[in-house]
Amino acid sequence: MQIGFIGLGLMGRPMALHLAHAGHGLHLWARRPAALEPFKAVDARAHVSAGAVAGHADVVFTMVADAPDVRAICLGQDGIAAGARKGLIVVDMSTINPNAAREIGTALADKGIEFIDAPVSGGEIGAINATLTIMAGGKPEVFAKVQPLFEKLGKSVTLIGDIGAGQVAKACNQILTGVGVLAVAEAFNFAAKNGVEVARVREALLGGFAYSRILENHGQRMLDRNFKPGFKAWMHQKDLRIVMEEAHRLGLMLPAAAATAQLFNAIVGSGMGEEDSISALKLLEKMSSKD
Repeated sequence: MQIGFIGLGLMGRPMALHLAHAGHGLHLWARRPAALEPFKAVDARAHVSAGAVAGHADVVFTMVADAPDVRAICLGQDGIAAGARKGLIVVDMSTINPNAAREIGTALADKGIEFIDAPVSGGEIGAINATLTIMAGGKPEVFAKVQPLFEKLGKSVTLIGDIGAGQVAKACNQILTGVGVLAVAEAFNFAAKNGVEVARVREALLGGFAYSRILENHGQRMLDRNFKPGFKAWMHQKDLRIVMEEAHRLGLMLPAAAATAQLFNAIVGSGMGEEDSISALKLLEKMSSKD
């Protein structure tokens, strides 16, 4: 199968390489030529536009920052819709607003192009190890066509519902992970300010009802003071903005998500947006200092 891939950043690069190593021909477009360097050793061809990619592919994946980027790539000048061949499927694996996904899907459908929204969880490590969790929205028959490709990228692949449902599931994921990171950071800061060894507290909590993957994985990184980004704080800020936009649209009370969104606003405002989301701990430490 001929695969288009647009968005070759921290996540998209290893994902596209997995598809190439599975035997698929790649068709690529990138704003930065340097993003194409890792693909010189595989069956990959660079193109001058997203539309040119679409003209050679059976399925085009996009993995970019936010809804305006997805719209421009899919529907803008020289975009996917301008060059698509008959039967094309577009799979957007970015994290965007559910309504934006629905609007893009409708616009593509008007041009005879099928659309699946399929955001992921697992970060850069999950992309590298092909262990992503993939949450999809779209027609079951279209999902079935791309499911074998998803299985080259992730260990958990679920069709949630119609277009936009994948983005709703991802928003739920970001509520849970964001609040979870904040909770672990608060607990660790509380223990440290009480003069208690945080590692021993974590060890005890891992054996009880407080156990979580975030306490296990992110908690260890907090202990190690490893703030190298696996998932950048500014990206979590963006995802929680999506959550709060939907909350306002639907008239929902999301108090924990709202507080966590403010935390990530402060992290980014404090100059730590390029660090991992666990930099929440550093912000809490700074705010709690008696110096």
